[in-house]
Amino acid sequence: MRLMGVGYMVFAAACMALGVLSLGSGDFAFVWQPVPPDVPGRAIFAYLSGGILCVTGVGMLVRRFAAPASFVFTLYALVWLLVLHVPHLVLGPLHEINWGSCAEIATLVAGGWILYARVATPGDALYVAPLASAKAVRIAQLIFAVSVPLIGLEHLVYAKDTAGYVPAWLPDRMGWAIITGIGHIAAGLAIAIAVLPRLAATLEAWMMGAFTVLVWIPVAVGAPTQRFGWTAFLISTALTAAAWIVAESYRDVPWFSFNRSKNLAAHLAPR
Repeated sequence: MRLMGVGYMVFAAACMALGVLSLGSGDFAFVWQPVPPDVPGRAIFAYLSGGILCVTGVGMLVRRFAAPASFVFTLYALVWLLVLHVPHLVLGPLHEINWGSCAEIATLVAGGWILYARVATPGDALYVAPLASAKAVRIAQLIFAVSVPLIGLEHLVYAKDTAGYVPAWLPDRMGWAIITGIGHIAAGLAIAIAVLPRLAATLEAWMMGAFTVLVWIPVAVGAPTQRFGWTAFLISTALTAAAWIVAESYRDVPWFSFNRSKNLAAHLAPR
């Protein structure tokens, strides 16, 4: 197993905590897991989902099980995306919120995949060489690069709603909503075309982290008995950690690299 930074530990802990919430409530993660209330066996599926999140979250923190746990989590997140969010996008492609919802879960897929590629070795269970290659890492980075602009576009389309989440003590709340939206779009574009990708991914992670701290911690702490606030905080934490995992995947790429896409694979090769 290759050593990873703090991003993967926070990612694993957030997944585990989300699982605990599902197991404790017998329910899914609100709008992030929009399972219709009339689905047969809904509670059973909720417990199963919570169990998967708990087990994979713990597994990702244990050296011996990190590779299979991250593999299972990535597969789980992909199913989560395809079953719960893509259908809404297909039925309502003109509603940006559907694109943003898909983008958030796709970000978790990207984070889990890069984590798997970084920790998996030929001796690990569930080792699939093509999924742990430098090319695989680049594909996951591109998934992230496509996802964050969609999140940014959501900030812009629903700027008034986004501004409502900006702390009241900050000046020009609408301005912050617009700046963060543009920041998401700029970061995704930079990563996609491999211009300042490490810097872009790192700044994106810091921005997501600031949103988590300034917005969702107060919401969760302000209503400690309400599951929604804690769920939103943990989802935001997982997204932030996924962004850090992406940033850490560029650790061998110079901070100020321009148009190095041809040589990127060499820097991304797992070590």
